[in-house]
Amino acid sequence: MRTVGVDLAAEPTRTALAIIEWDDDAARLTHLQLGTRDDEIVELSTDATSVGIDCAFGWPIEFVEFVAAHARQAQSERAHSGIELRRRLAYRHTDRVVRELTGRWPLSVSTDRLGMTAIHCAELIEAFTEAGEPVDRSGGGRLAEVYPAAALRAWGLLTPGYKTKPEARILAAEVLLDALPWLETDTAQSTLLGHSDDALDALVASLIARAHALGKTLPVPPELLEAARVEGWVALPLCSVADLAPTA
Repeated sequence: MRTVGVDLAAEPTRTALAIIEWDDDAARLTHLQLGTRDDEIVELSTDATSVGIDCAFGWPIEFVEFVAAHARQAQSERAHSGIELRRRLAYRHTDRVVRELTGRWPLSVSTDRLGMTAIHCAELIEAFTEAGEPVDRSGGGRLAEVYPAAALRAWGLLTPGYKTKPEARILAAEVLLDALPWLETDTAQSTLLGHSDDALDALVASLIARAHALGKTLPVPPELLEAARVEGWVALPLCSVADLAPTA
């Protein structure tokens, strides 16, 4: 098995990619890099079993309809108004499920700081499609939308402040690698993981891709499948990080 994890950013300079090769008795971090272009992501994902991408695969359906109606200077059909409407426009169905399961809201793809990255993700999905990849935003294919912070929290490995504080990043890398004694890494990779939260999230995305490939992520409820194929669906791991080990 080969899994690819991508921590997507608005620009290639901060987009990180991690590749793990899985054998029956070993797992190796064979590739870890910052500064990754879309064509590189598509090419390096060619033989991957699963590709985990840390970014929303779509926008809330009601948000898209609202904005489209506003552009036409028309009123969209809606059953809500005021703050309830704004909340519905801000979050996708999968975001509400993540909130129920983790107790925390993901960043809103329509109203928070993810706008530029989400546009980049739409371009990346198009690049995969143009390369012949049948992309199912609900996670039915090789590509899966992932949420590294939620996975780390579920695994009991989340280090507060690792995205903003240098000392927390170093600790976060140590905590994660200590939980993965079966993962082979070299000194340069370990150093990069301790200095870059983007690289760390890419590694976690690759681990979640492993869970996705093994069928150990939260499935889409049948009643939400249609929406998930438009908005995207977060692949939350339903297993411990130990369950991802080659001998598991």
